[in-house]
Formats: sequence, C-alpha cells, structure tokens
Amino acid sequence: MAVNAYLNFNGNCREVVLFYAKVFGIDNPYVLAFGDMPPNPEFPLPEGTEKLIMHARLNIGGSDVMFSDVFPGMPFTPGNNISLSFSSKNEDEVRAAFHQLKEGGTIGMELQETFWSKCYGSVTDKYGIGWQFNFDNGEPMQ
Repeated sequence: MAVNAYLNFNGNCREVVLFYAKVFGIDNPYVLAFGDMPPNPEFPLPEGTEKLIMHARLNIGGSDVMFSDVFPGMPFTPGNNISLSFSSKNEDEVRAAFHQLKEGGTIGMELQETFWSKCYGSVTDKYGIGWQFNFDNGEPMQ
C-alpha cells in the first residue's frame, strides 16, 4: 500500500519529467504518452494529443512521484495541479477507501477496469482533495 503525489501539467509534462530525472540522477524515466494507449473507437484521441504524457513515474528518494498532462479540455489551475494516488495490491482495500472518500465528495471516475488496472477510479473528497485509486496486482502494464 502506498500514497504518492500525482502532479498534472498543461502540455509540458515531458519537459518537467526529464528535468526532474536529470536533477535526481534518474536514467530512462518511465513515460507513457496518450498515443501509446490502445486505441478505443468510442473515445478517439483529439488530433495533436498523441505526444502528451498520460502517465510518468519517477522514484525520488524512495517515493514515487507521478506526472501527467491534463487531457485537452480538462481544467488546469496552477497550484491546484496535485492529487494523492492510493495504490494497493489488495483490491478490497482500494474499493473500501474509494467508497469512504466519495461520501460527500465528487466522483471523477467511478472504479472500473482500465487497460492498466483492473480497478481504477478518482474522487475529490469533501475537503477538496483529489484522490486517484489503483489496484496494483503486480502485473506489468500492457
């Protein structure tokens, strides 16, 4: 089980990740662009978003810090571009925390299967804190 910081950027995420990787001596940071996702005809990518970062992760001093560009059309407010990411190898733990934090909050994405997780969702809790939830079954992302 882990809680990690998740930072969002407005189109310059790759630059940020490469800068932090250099600062902290991290070779070959993990970076996944929106264009690397499996295509979904129900949700085609808008033209020009293929190189934007969907997810990147750096392990800095033993803590994972994760990054992404906001999807075009999604709100971006500098200073409010951080959320907490709860990841666990226990799916019941993910579901229990999600359901408790959604009480009085706002669901961004109901828990569901994605191409990277069998159980992922997001919520802003009643205190205005953004949370992402991810079941980590230990399998590599597809």
